[in-house]
Amino acid sequence: MSTPNPERLDPGGKSQIPAIIKEDCVYTSCYCEENVWKLCEYIKDRRQHLLEEWYAVFISNDQKMVPIWSQQSGNGDQPVIWDYHVILLHDCGGQHCEVYDLDTTLPFPCPFDIYVKEAFRSEDLIRPAFRRKMRVLRADLYLKTFASDRSHMKDANGMWRATPPTYPCIQTAEAKMNLDDFISMSPAVGWGDVYALPEFVQQFGSSKL
Repeated sequence: MSTPNPERLDPGGKSQIPAIIKEDCVYTSCYCEENVWKLCEYIKDRRQHLLEEWYAVFISNDQKMVPIWSQQSGNGDQPVIWDYHVILLHDCGGQHCEVYDLDTTLPFPCPFDIYVKEAFRSEDLIRPAFRRKMRVLRADLYLKTFASDRSHMKDANGMWRATPPTYPCIQTAEAKMNLDDFISMSPAVGWGDVYALPEFVQQFGSSKL
């Protein structure tokens, strides 16, 4: 990422994270989990004491089929059906939250309620098998625990389904690959808290689905 813009101030004058410009972010298509990890790393390097305000959010379900609208790879008003997707959530002090989605056509960042309305739409429109769940964990925990050897992006012949990032794989002292623990929507595995979409909206938004 390039040099950040001047700091923003909240209404009380408190110093906030410098404005994050989408075009400056580390981005690799089809590697949303790593894009968000790199975004968390960027925030940590510049405003470590504010990491508790930021959350990585994995979106999936038991069938690994989740519709999300307003995606760059979408076709008009049709949703993209992801096996999973990852966004970054900023809790801006209890008044509102913002969503950072590097794959969206919506603003960056996008107010939480607008993102929910445009990208998730109503659960009433979604068949039960496609209803979304969210695994939410703090950014600092995500940085400490996530690991991926990118093997999920290779086909049966060992060929890449999508060109990988140029930087080394993300690993921890304990793991080289634990992506499935984050994609799983079982509360019995992994880190963070798992929500159904209406619960997620109630927790972080002002609207109700």
